[in-house]
Amino acid sequence: MRAALFPTPGEIEIVERETPTPAEWHVVVRVEACGVCGTDLHIFQGEFPARFPLIPGHEFAGVVEQAGQGVSALRPGDRVVIDPNMNCASCRPCQRGLTHLCRNLIAIGVSADGGFATHCSLPARQAYKMPADMSFEVGAMAEPVACCVHGIERAQIRPGEVVVLLGAGLIGLVMLQLALLRGVSVAIVSEPDAEKRAMATAFGAAETVDPTTQDLTEVVHKETGGSGADVVIDCVGGAQTSQQAVGLAGEGARVLLFGVAPPDAEIRVKPYDIYAREIVITGSFINPFTHGAALRLLASGRVKVSEIISHRMALDDVPKAIEMLAARQARKIIVEPQREEG
Repeated sequence: MRAALFPTPGEIEIVERETPTPAEWHVVVRVEACGVCGTDLHIFQGEFPARFPLIPGHEFAGVVEQAGQGVSALRPGDRVVIDPNMNCASCRPCQRGLTHLCRNLIAIGVSADGGFATHCSLPARQAYKMPADMSFEVGAMAEPVACCVHGIERAQIRPGEVVVLLGAGLIGLVMLQLALLRGVSVAIVSEPDAEKRAMATAFGAAETVDPTTQDLTEVVHKETGGSGADVVIDCVGGAQTSQQAVGLAGEGARVLLFGVAPPDAEIRVKPYDIYAREIVITGSFINPFTHGAALRLLASGRVKVSEIISHRMALDDVPKAIEMLAARQARKIIVEPQREEG
């Protein structure tokens, strides 16, 4: 098989590897589509804990090519999407039902080889059958949509609320659609890229703001009579947007820090503001028990992702894809490992 390998942070190689055979309870999946995620960029830059050398890629879909001993729910030819996160079931968080916060979490594409390859071997329990009429690129987006579903649950959005979203990449645009499904009255999106702002408007944002030329705080206060937003979701990650998110929160607001910030990033918070205005600041980590819901949302068309995908590339183009992601030159890139051309 062929794969894009990160030998160490900052390096990418296209390599030939022996095609895996499935162990007991495992399947080998022929990868048809794999999304390039911001986490992949953070891994490449050495800003996210990962196992090196690594074949990254945790957003993928494909076809079961082989099924190992003990596998009965899947058979060769089944079209599947992958939940990359595997817990130990034994640590204290797992035993409390917080399996996504497992202290021994193994994530395909982060701490185990993933989908930037023509084939991937994984436990059969991590594969979900996808509808026959769903494209592989849409199926590959089940993982980020599942993470967003968990995030929306953490934000506890209620009908009629005013929501501010920082960032309109794939995550911001999916969060926008999910917030609107919750019945928000107004969704305000802050995004410096004009094309992404236009897409946010097309998806139903009441107002979009260019933070490089407009005062987002002024826009939010105008919409809320000076109170601030009911919910603020940072889809970017980083000290600047996290700090901004807290500042935009109104009385009784929830602030969701969803984007992946560098581990050493810090923000300044006034405890009195949290106390006096009962602001809740929360996080959202991966996708506990939301993968099936994400698949159903995609299959129903209630959440749309095809329009967000801007580039489709071959495996040889993974270095270019990482470079484009770092330069913010793409909304969403899909790698198609079975494509021969570069």
